[in-house]
Amino acid sequence: MPGWKGTDVPVPQALTEALIAAHARGARLASICSGAFVLAATGLLDGRRAATHWRYADALVEARPAISVDASVLYVEEGRVLTSAGSAAGIDLMLHIVRNDFGPEAANAVARRLVMPPHRNGGQAQFIERPVAGRPGSRLAPLLDRIRAEPARRWTVSEMARTAVMSERSFMRRFAQTTGMSPGAWVIGVRTGEAKRLLEATRHPIEEVARMAGFGSVSALRHHFVRAVGLGPRQYRERFRQGR
Repeated sequence: MPGWKGTDVPVPQALTEALIAAHARGARLASICSGAFVLAATGLLDGRRAATHWRYADALVEARPAISVDASVLYVEEGRVLTSAGSAAGIDLMLHIVRNDFGPEAANAVARRLVMPPHRNGGQAQFIERPVAGRPGSRLAPLLDRIRAEPARRWTVSEMARTAVMSERSFMRRFAQTTGMSPGAWVIGVRTGEAKRLLEATRHPIEEVARMAGFGSVSALRHHFVRAVGLGPRQYRERFRQGR
């Protein structure tokens, strides 16, 4: 469902019934931006977490209190019901679907055709004060690149601040402004991304994936992986191989 006509425009019953019937047949439903109001009208989002553009979040909460609206993320996958923020986030969601169904090579090929980055995690903030791009003048860019290159290293806040040559207080403030996330959450995102890469591209045992990605233990890997992806590491690997 693309953007809807307006947050206060009723959704025709025929449309909601068609969507409910499609979902019952096993279809996957996805919305972009205010299209979340159409999915909300079906009742399929009740009791679930959902994303929409930040400017429509309050209206969606008011219209459907049973939905856990998250106005801070790019997209949310709740089983066979997926929602996203603005138009660009909708493309991220579609690439996420391609990646899950057909693997990273296919998603990267589509992204190249669209001239855009191949993957942005759904939990990334909708709005950040400054982009994460590695600009020469950014004091954080070398640190972020180093964390990506060494995800298994023990990255404490004090270690990151020292590497960035900042006080911890200044570092925390600058990091939040630059990435829209806390240092801990950003590092977990990097490690989750590395775990996904290892699960997709290697045959390493799950224990080795956990160590190489920086989680240390399988239980820690599974905890963060399920929160970010919605699947356990073994399930993700199996799903990816089936998609290939």
